[in-house]
Amino acid sequence: MPIHSLLLAGLLAAQSPDSTAIVHGIDRADLDTTCAACQDFYQFATGGWRARHPIPAAYPRWGSFDLLQEQNRETVRVVLEEAARDAMASGTRSAPASAARSAANKVGTFYATCMDSTAAESAGLSPLQPELARIAAVATPADFRREAGRLQKIRMPIAFAVYSQQDAKNSAEEILIVAQGGLGLPDRDYYVKTDSTSVAIRTAYVAHLGRVLMMAGDDSATAIGGATRVMALEMSLARIARARTERRDPYAVYHRMPLADAARLAPHLEWAEWLRDAGAPTVTSLNVADPDFFRSLDTLLVSVPLADWRTYLRSHLLAFAEPWLDSRWVAEDFRMESILTGTKEMLPRWKRCVRVSDNSMGEALGEAYVARTFSPAAKARALAMVRNMEAVLHDDLATLAWMSPATRKQAITKLDAFMNKIGYPDKWRDYSRLEVSRGPFIDNVIAANEFDQNRRLAKIGRPVDRTEWTMSPPTVNAYYSPGFNEVVFPAGILQPPFFDPEAPDAVNYGGIGAGIGHEMTHGFDDQGRKFDEKGNLRDWWTADDATGFQQRAQGIVDQFNGYTVGDSLHVNGKLTQGENIADLGGLKVAYAALERSLEHKTRASDAGFTPEQQFFLSWARIWATSTRAEFARQLVLTDPHAPGKWRVDGPLSNMPEFADAFHCQSGDPMVRPAEKRVAIW
Repeated sequence: MPIHSLLLAGLLAAQSPDSTAIVHGIDRADLDTTCAACQDFYQFATGGWRARHPIPAAYPRWGSFDLLQEQNRETVRVVLEEAARDAMASGTRSAPASAARSAANKVGTFYATCMDSTAAESAGLSPLQPELARIAAVATPADFRREAGRLQKIRMPIAFAVYSQQDAKNSAEEILIVAQGGLGLPDRDYYVKTDSTSVAIRTAYVAHLGRVLMMAGDDSATAIGGATRVMALEMSLARIARARTERRDPYAVYHRMPLADAARLAPHLEWAEWLRDAGAPTVTSLNVADPDFFRSLDTLLVSVPLADWRTYLRSHLLAFAEPWLDSRWVAEDFRMESILTGTKEMLPRWKRCVRVSDNSMGEALGEAYVARTFSPAAKARALAMVRNMEAVLHDDLATLAWMSPATRKQAITKLDAFMNKIGYPDKWRDYSRLEVSRGPFIDNVIAANEFDQNRRLAKIGRPVDRTEWTMSPPTVNAYYSPGFNEVVFPAGILQPPFFDPEAPDAVNYGGIGAGIGHEMTHGFDDQGRKFDEKGNLRDWWTADDATGFQQRAQGIVDQFNGYTVGDSLHVNGKLTQGENIADLGGLKVAYAALERSLEHKTRASDAGFTPEQQFFLSWARIWATSTRAEFARQLVLTDPHAPGKWRVDGPLSNMPEFADAFHCQSGDPMVRPAEKRVAIW
């Protein structure tokens, strides 16, 4: 989700169509003035931008977020290429390296081995042969357990997922969690839906698995038979899995129990041995997020032939590794990706290597990235805006008509306890235990995954480190963590169209201001509201206030259920309700903050628009996006965010402030009837 590719003192600025004039603010070329703002604001505000920015062949979608991500990728590429040159030359040095230098050398080696296509062609499948041999030797349930655990150690969710997280009811404690998993397609709905598109994707997936097994040495008949049985096994896993909407309630995925109770729930799992093989420390209790799934999985462990589980292990290992093997494997991986996303061309190798380097060792390159792109002054300005937004939300909570004094007091206590993280961590991650070699790149992918899984599991039983980040500094995104009760904005997103110090205040409030408000509102959405100021899952609402919230939230669900994507897909209002609540709340708070900031200033127009109009145009520009039909389908099934069009037209149609700004009248499509208008925060 990003913008254009010109970096100025660490800040990106929008460019006009001739790519010469910098536009700090509203660019009229982004608009489609043939469409009235009150009819379809998304088209009015972004139609020109989308017409000038068709989806590149190598991408499943293209929007302002993606443009900003591209610009960040170029910067990260420079950082990685310098690190790679230093790392390749470091073999001649005898002086010990500092921790930062060591981390930089490791990420440089990681990137350099990724870029070495010649070595990948030469190695072929050979790096995986020891693991494939272990899978082939699986002859007993104990052998299967050990091998499944080994693959889970490299973050493959074989049959189920194993990870650590704060205890939802005791945020100071890190505990072990096991949850449903084990699928090769993006979501369980790909397996259980019966429409023609879902059936066609499943058919293509079986064919893909068959080709993968043939490339690994099976004859045609054996490969197709194996692929068919893997699909049958995954269908069984999908049928016992819960839908994403069912898992949105944090209480629904909290089932902490003694290990002995988990063993009774699924006795054939041999929990202690399996978890040990997966790299988990010895524990006496854990959170079994999906008890019914594990109860049914226990039956599958017995009823599914061991030969099918062997083929399942083998196919999942190959699918995990194929993006980083020789060109035949990479091409096959892309073939399946194209079916799922509609992408027409493969990304250049350097872009794929930048992405995996950031995903695997983001903080090892983050320090150099921040030095190039994010000044202390920019961090101070962003933090000041966060604090301003908190003050506005504080005032809103203090006067919210539908909330009782008892709940209001708790809500304000939670807001006052918010922790803000801006730009980059105060403490960089320690990569000293990660071994990166100059051998085949897939070895380094496996090593990085195992390092990260070990790092996460080692936290179990230790005090929670609240300084940690879950996104790297170049990431074009932001998040709210209910367990940490924090809002986090990486440096990567603190650039236009979100944040531009040279743009009018209204543009920044409609961009980063609404984004800040969005993340803060997540603390009070359908999930976040269930956690207290310390990050504990605790009901701090009166019964009447909880009912009032649920009724208002249902209005959001109903509204977005009515929106369509393409010809036949519908937005899932329940899946997206948290993000939709946060969008509406964030806009309301940011708009109030803008009005407060304008009280003693000249209300200057920009590109012919008032400050209030600039605010809404800025919000719309963030979500200017075109998406391929295949990828749109995947997002509808898996993404808790609504499509860009509805993130604009949906919340704005609930806001009288928008109608006033653009002089919309009752009955216009951008003005919801008063009886259907949603207002929560």
